[in-house]
Amino acid sequence: MPEIRVSEALWSTGMLPEGILERWLVEDGARVRVGEAVAAVRIGEALHDIPSPAEGLVAIMAPAGDLIDPGCIIAEVAA
Repeated sequence: MPEIRVSEALWSTGMLPEGILERWLVEDGARVRVGEAVAAVRIGEALHDIPSPAEGLVAIMAPAGDLIDPGCIIAEVAA
């Protein structure tokens, strides 16, 4: 099952060790397309959209407001 990860590259210019899963842009169980923004994360002052790597149904694994680390898995996409 493809995983939705918060890219480690988002931390490349920041000094913060973690970010915040600001909000989900889709509901748990929603059908998404490849590249569709599914979540927004805040790292420092920057807000980043997190895209889906695959088409299918989203299974959210981290609630909005959670602290996130580089490369962490926040959801999966079931075909």
